[in-house]
Amino acid sequence: MQFTASTVSLTVDDVAASQEFFTTHLGYAVQQAAEGFASLSRSDAFDVVLLARGIEVLPPEQRDQRAGGLILAYTVTEGLDEEEKRLRAAGAPITMPLREEPWGERLFQVTDPNGVVVQFVQWAGHN
Repeated sequence: MQFTASTVSLTVDDVAASQEFFTTHLGYAVQQAAEGFASLSRSDAFDVVLLARGIEVLPPEQRDQRAGGLILAYTVTEGLDEEEKRLRAAGAPITMPLREEPWGERLFQVTDPNGVVVQFVQWAGHN
């Protein structure tokens, strides 16, 4: 088996709010959208599908679940400081300021209106 794409599907309360966050702050483009659904993509990252909590396309046992307890992590090779400054200036909620861990990971986090945590990572020495 060969994979052709990677997609993360997130169940959220407000699809439009997450769609706006991902397109405005993270550079995603809308591929398809309908009531309670949006498919987003960018050429250098995994696709994101947003589904409204309670939507009937999900199996009944999944309909009331929300995206939670997960972090969407993007690894970059350069520009982490500039990206944090850009997102801060654009009004994106920086929920974990830029920091460096003892093992060499530099990172910061933003959180979308539905509580989806997005983390940007750069390994020290990759400036």
